[in-house]
Amino acid sequence: MAQTGTKQPQAGISGQTIVNELIRNMEIGRLEMAYSILLPCIFSVYLHPDDYARLAGVQDLIREDARRMLAERMAEWNKAHSVFRRSGPRKQCRIAQKDWWIELFPDSEGSVPRGDVEIHSELNDAPQPGYRGAKTTLIDREPSVTAARVARDRESTRRGSLPAPDRVFAEIRYQDDSGPQTYFVTRNELTIGRGGEDLWVDLPLYSNDEISREHLRLRRDPATGTFTILDKSRNGTWLNGKRLVRGAEQPLPDRAEIGVAEVLKLSFEARR
Repeated sequence: MAQTGTKQPQAGISGQTIVNELIRNMEIGRLEMAYSILLPCIFSVYLHPDDYARLAGVQDLIREDARRMLAERMAEWNKAHSVFRRSGPRKQCRIAQKDWWIELFPDSEGSVPRGDVEIHSELNDAPQPGYRGAKTTLIDREPSVTAARVARDRESTRRGSLPAPDRVFAEIRYQDDSGPQTYFVTRNELTIGRGGEDLWVDLPLYSNDEISREHLRLRRDPATGTFTILDKSRNGTWLNGKRLVRGAEQPLPDRAEIGVAEVLKLSFEARR
């Protein structure tokens, strides 16, 4: 879920802005339970590469400032008997770790403008089942997928007639913002994601930006015909309900359901 604030000029971002956005993300991402309120404590902060380079030498100071501010804000909420609940028993705000984990990254997907920040947070280092975490951005953004791009990409992926049956290694069925689709796998390696003007993917998916530009990769062994799957994303890939470890290639069954950032589901079926 994306939350947006007031438009700001696209100048270089400041450390104070990053800290303020972390606090806002912590408030948005809270999870109220029966006797307490759990706050996010794992934060991945994505910056435009120029902003990241400019702040590289002071990252430790930004993290130190941010931890102090987050701790102070949580203490304020607890002192005020929880600003999140106006009636009923008092609920204590807390975090699942001993301290906040905050890391800054350069945006490699071209989605964060200069002067902006994108924050992804989790309640714990192991995401909770059914909890997708909180995502916040500072600046309103225009949709990255246009009707013209959908038409162009669909033409590219469907160009020509259907390959001969013995050249179709698998089928992938799904539905995204462009409607129901069937993709015929005819190569031994397949990249899947949102793609972009400067990044080609074999199977472009059209949905919100929870999906990474190159989200996952499928690979086929020509000798055995078996497939593997590799998660390359920020927001995760699931294989038959189990989240994959990012960067670790896993065997892909002949029939499988692939969850893409808990936004889309791909139905995969290998042909033998």
